[in-house]
Formats: sequence, structure tokens, C-alpha cells
Amino acid sequence: MGDPRLNRKKYETPHHPWEAERIKEEWELRKKYGLKNKREIWKAKFILRNLRTQARRLQARLRYGDPQAEKQEKLLFDKLVRLGILTNDNLSLDAVLSLTVDDILRRRFQTVIYLKGLARTPKQARQFIVHGHIAIGERKVTVPGYLVRKEEEELVDYYKFSPLADELHPMRPQKVEETQVKEEGE
Repeated sequence: MGDPRLNRKKYETPHHPWEAERIKEEWELRKKYGLKNKREIWKAKFILRNLRTQARRLQARLRYGDPQAEKQEKLLFDKLVRLGILTNDNLSLDAVLSLTVDDILRRRFQTVIYLKGLARTPKQARQFIVHGHIAIGERKVTVPGYLVRKEEEELVDYYKFSPLADELHPMRPQKVEETQVKEEGE
């Protein structure tokens, strides 16, 4: 089974480290999602690769009418719906095979914070998370790479004991309505 203190890597490095097209793609993803390093992209690719491998194997087993494969297919779909990667409308193994790295990166805690408007930029969202200013419900989460489940998404907010919980804190992004009211008043 192995020593629990000696964790395995959760990613695989590229086979060819100096491919210009891959480097450019990774740089754009890093910039778009405010990632710390390329290792976070590799982790998302590793998750995606495992999901697609599982879907391909299930397709092959379903062709032969394996009853266990039907159960595993349902479990895979339940997991992806729970994570918010797929919706109930498009549940098929082809949908799993058509997933991209962007689909995985959109479910990261850091990206969810930015998209909810709790931070001005993805990098600021990362800083808020690492410094302990953001919570899911009552639980403070300090891992930017945490994959947010669909039911947790509406519970994401500022941590109640954080200075950012105050509406007037200068680092909090202003609401669009507040900005428009100020411009109209001047």
C-alpha cells in the first residue's frame, strides 16, 4: 500500500520540455487563471487524462454489456455532475471525452472566487485564499487548487473573522452598481 507520508506525484511532466506551442498554451492558461506555476496546469491535465482514460475503458466494456461498467458509468457521471464539470443535460461518455483543461480549471477555488466577484483579479483571489480570507460556509479553505463542488459554490464567501468581511474594506472589489452611482453623482 505504501507509506502515507510519501505521497505520489499528482501530475506528469511533459515528455518534451521545449515545445514552443505547448509553452505558449501553458503561458496563456497561467495568465488567464492566475496560476502560480505550470505544475498546476499539469495537475489539471492529469485529472483530465484520468477521466478520459476511465471513459474510454468504460466505452469498451459497455460494448460487451458488462453490468459492472454500467454502475461505474453512473458513478463517473455522478462525480462529474457533483463537481459541476458536466450538467445533467449532456451525460454521455462522449461528453467526458470532449472535456478540456479549461473545464477543470474553471472549477478551481481560485477561479470560482474571481468569477463570483470576491476579488478583482485571479491573482488577488489566490492571495485572499492563501491568507485565509475566504471560506466555504463556516469552513476556511486555504488551498487555491481545491475543486469546488456545485452545492458548495453558493456557500463561498469571505471568512466571518476576516477583515475583508467588512463591506468598507479597501481591498474588496466594489459592486458595479456602487461604481455607476458614484459616476452619475459627479
